Amino acid sequence: MTPLITKARNSYHAYLIKNGVLSIDSNGIPSNADRSSRLSRLIASHIAGRLFAETHEKTHGQTSGSMFETANLKFLRETFLPLHRLRPGIWHIEKLGNRNSVKTSSFVQYEHLEYLSKIVHSDTRLASSLGNDYIIAPDIVIFRDPEPDEYINSPEYMVDGYVSSLTCMREAFNKLPILHASISAKWTMRSDRAQNSRTEALGLIRNRKGHLPHIVAITAEPLPSRIASLGLGTGDIDCLYHFALYELVDAVKASGAEDSLELLEMLIEGRRLKDISDLPLDLCV
Repeated sequence: MTPLITKARNSYHAYLIKNGVLSIDSNGIPSNADRSSRLSRLIASHIAGRLFAETHEKTHGQTSGSMFETANLKFLRETFLPLHRLRPGIWHIEKLGNRNSVKTSSFVQYEHLEYLSKIVHSDTRLASSLGNDYIIAPDIVIFRDPEPDEYINSPEYMVDGYVSSLTCMREAFNKLPILHASISAKWTMRSDRAQNSRTEALGLIRNRKGHLPHIVAITAEPLPSRIASLGLGTGDIDCLYHFALYELVDAVKASGAEDSLELLEMLIEGRRLKDISDLPLDLCV
């Protein structure tokens, strides 16, 4: 019998291939490879071969990034939500974007940002001093609803109208959802993309009022050196997750690049890099 997370992982890769996000072009170069790097092409080709990527032109521009976000969204809905026995609650998993009514300030930890944004935009001197560093825009968010007292008081009578009146968990005193996780999805890590994820993470850390959500990033970058640019270090993101870590390890071993393999092993042993299949269970912590 195939485990649910295994089936979801297979479907995740199949979705990326079917929609042309993971593909091999007419020159034999995978869509997540840096064509100017021989090692990147070699590792990415091995991964694509393991995952049976089709040969056609890669998706251009923002499309691949958006489809990668959607793939991760689907994967998390298929895997995290069924783990409700480990993490009870009424959960929601959404992509953030200009057309989505849900935004960072929609959550109880960050509701003050909406007020701050209005003040800054109405005062040019304040805007020049503060900038917009407080504005955070994760790719995917996981959040839960506060609970009614009827649920909290069952089966044991836990709260009344006097105690626990400031907690965000009680629907009677808080109507806003609680942000549980912020997920940054980076198909590849070119130029400053890794630093963008760090900036988002630091914004969430510095501007919160209350509980800090999980802050993670997911990537399909094949080069260990670029993965390390975000994976190494602590204090900003919880962990970096690779879309195909098992295949990546095999590809780096096959490439014969000892330095890259050593770096990859350091990231894994240091719990800074994990496979996408680890993420749903990590989010239950």
